Amino acid sequence: MSEAWHDLGDVETLKDPPLREIQVGKARLALSYANGEFGAVGGVCPHAGGPLGEGTLKDEKITCPWHSFRYDRKTGVCRLGESFEFAVPSYGLKVEGGRLLVNLTPATKGKPLPEYEDELTRPIQREPGPTRVAGISTTVMNAKHPRYSTSEALLQAALDHARDELKAETRLIRMNDLNVRHCEGYYSKSSHACIWPCTITRGDENDQMDQVYEAMVHWADVLLIATPIRWGAASSLYYKMVERLNCVQNQITLHNNVLIRNKVASFIVIGGQDNVQLVVGQMMGFFSELGFLFPPFPYIAHSLGWAAENMERNVKYVKKSRSLHEGAKDLVRRAVETSKVLLESTLCTETIERAGRKAHAEP
Repeated sequence: MSEAWHDLGDVETLKDPPLREIQVGKARLALSYANGEFGAVGGVCPHAGGPLGEGTLKDEKITCPWHSFRYDRKTGVCRLGESFEFAVPSYGLKVEGGRLLVNLTPATKGKPLPEYEDELTRPIQREPGPTRVAGISTTVMNAKHPRYSTSEALLQAALDHARDELKAETRLIRMNDLNVRHCEGYYSKSSHACIWPCTITRGDENDQMDQVYEAMVHWADVLLIATPIRWGAASSLYYKMVERLNCVQNQITLHNNVLIRNKVASFIVIGGQDNVQLVVGQMMGFFSELGFLFPPFPYIAHSLGWAAENMERNVKYVKKSRSLHEGAKDLVRRAVETSKVLLESTLCTETIERAGRKAHAEP
């Protein structure tokens, strides 16, 4: 087979910048120049389609601008550890008459990255059983010397009531106990760079956001979020968590992949200053964007008001307040009742659909 060489341009012009994207027909290449030599490899990262030609070049490696996979600029190989590797194709180059030519018949073929699989990527299917209630506390405190958290105390009262009186399965997640990295803004690099599960979850075995993803996407029917008010807003841990939930919402906008269906969310908001409606409004707006539904009166809240900065008084008030503890129980009851209606409606719809398919299939 004859070699098909294509003129890329003037050699001197192509030396700077040292890494660029080149489009030749349908081929998208990452062209590099370092240590007196050119290199050409496939320009599309097999991980998530990142543009290698828009990345960075250092130490003979091209780093993908989306998720930082590093490829040999001449061979196209990306090696993770000693034995695991994948690759983009590499292409032959030559110089004739001051022009750089590329042969689009690959010198080496690409090697695909294996499909990512773990527990989070399994099909979303609710297993039979009682209503499942997950509570997430976003209070920040000293883990070695924890203080009393008013919002978490009411969350625990709600979970205890759900378990003991409503016969639900319960799970408590304290964000303060988890090692969770901040969202690193992959969406800002490209909308398609934000993937499910989150890139951090895929690449960092020490990151524990997977516990939140598992509870929220696969396990829970009801989600209770508890936060204190900090300077008129939810806690910093709350925002750290919801930023990492961008990958759930982006699955909807990018791929029409709805991960949250027929799930209920409710909120517990406690603060030393007033701003309850604004805080809850943000929370309801965000979780509705994920797909959660809300029961009647979807939150309980307490605040001493702007001028009452005596937080010790606030702790004593919440500890002794029968109305707040009863309110937490009523909140989870409303959420569980709403969840049961949703689940029963879904089960009924699925039964009718199965019967219709069966009748249609019968001769």
